[in-house]
Amino acid sequence: MPYLERFDNPKGKDLDLFCTRNLLDRSSVEEQVATILAAVNEEGDAALHRYSERFDGVVLSSLAVSSEEFEEARKAVDPDLKEALALAKSNIRAFHEAQRAVGEEIEVMEGVSLKRKVVPIRRVGLYIPGGTAPLFSTVLMLALPARIAGCREIVLATPPDKEGKIHPAILYAAELCGVDEIYKVGGAQAIGALAYGTETIHRVDKIFGPGNRFVTEAKTQVAQGACAIDMPAGPSEVMVVATTRSNPAFVASDLLSQAEHGPDSQAMVVLIGSDPDRWIEELEEQLERQCSVLKRSGYVKQSLEASRIAVVQEVEEAAFIANAYAAEHLIINTGDPVLDDSLVDLIESAGSIFVGPYSPESAGDYASGTNHTLPTGGWARSMSGVSTDSFVKKITVQELTGDGLARLAPTVMTMAAHEELEAHRRAVEIRLEEER
Repeated sequence: MPYLERFDNPKGKDLDLFCTRNLLDRSSVEEQVATILAAVNEEGDAALHRYSERFDGVVLSSLAVSSEEFEEARKAVDPDLKEALALAKSNIRAFHEAQRAVGEEIEVMEGVSLKRKVVPIRRVGLYIPGGTAPLFSTVLMLALPARIAGCREIVLATPPDKEGKIHPAILYAAELCGVDEIYKVGGAQAIGALAYGTETIHRVDKIFGPGNRFVTEAKTQVAQGACAIDMPAGPSEVMVVATTRSNPAFVASDLLSQAEHGPDSQAMVVLIGSDPDRWIEELEEQLERQCSVLKRSGYVKQSLEASRIAVVQEVEEAAFIANAYAAEHLIINTGDPVLDDSLVDLIESAGSIFVGPYSPESAGDYASGTNHTLPTGGWARSMSGVSTDSFVKKITVQELTGDGLARLAPTVMTMAAHEELEAHRRAVEIRLEEER
């Protein structure tokens, strides 16, 4: 039985079906999350301890990580991993330092000066999953741009294990990146603590980070009025644009590396070629062979049940489908560098693009330097991934001289009058009368 459902030249409703996400029913967690958030908001630390015992199976003596636990983590992390984290940090820091925002300043007309000042968000909260895979790489992706942007307080929340401990690599990475506070709290209750604050955890101004559907739902709910979030987050996804010249082993490895994130992940292919059958057979063989040796093959097979391949004949058709799907990760690996570059030029919607046979998504996930916190679920049509910009505010400033206001007054007063906002018009008129 083939892993990938095949669509030939999908258009209209077929294209809509091809682009359908592998999403679980949100309504099943909506009410549960609302209850958890309300409890955290009303009870504070008491709710956090209760939910830690219920969901994590541990009674915590303290929500905060102790200095002794940091020391244990330093000793526990493998030297090879420490070296890998150092190189990843260097690349991520270099790319995000290049993104430092600079405020603009301009005089639009004589006596009317405008500028934008760049202000770091004071206190940010980072959520790091610690369930089936402890995502210490996400610590680097969030904490480094926060520190580069100049955020004064960087707070991290992550779930504890059955012994009440945090994975040592997460602690080590947090210390490496200058995180200020770390708390042993996971799930929707962690999002509630960051958004509302408790006796131990002071509320933050913006929450970042991925998570399961409970975390995602909690972020969605607190964003309706309590706290800003980085972006709507959903299951991870990849799309590979290939031709029959592409190496099917490479394409299969990219699909599987995405599918192992979880059963609701999605791996998609757009194949450009007029005689695709043999290549698709080879891809399916590679998927079977490579999947058989994976520890997380159960997740992979569930994910591949919602994965698909679209076959088209033209480059423009491939780009159209890629833009319609708006993948979190888009790999362009056609076997032809010129064709790869042409496709990159045609792409308008993607979280991050990986070009050529030697640019696996894994490189961006860990250490090439780009950020792996990216829009999913089609949000790449209108949103960007996390960057240094995500951690700052840009505040406009204007200063008018008396002469400048006099020059601008007729325009402002006319527009205010036509909008029937008399106080707006009078705020200008009074000043002009004062000058006479």
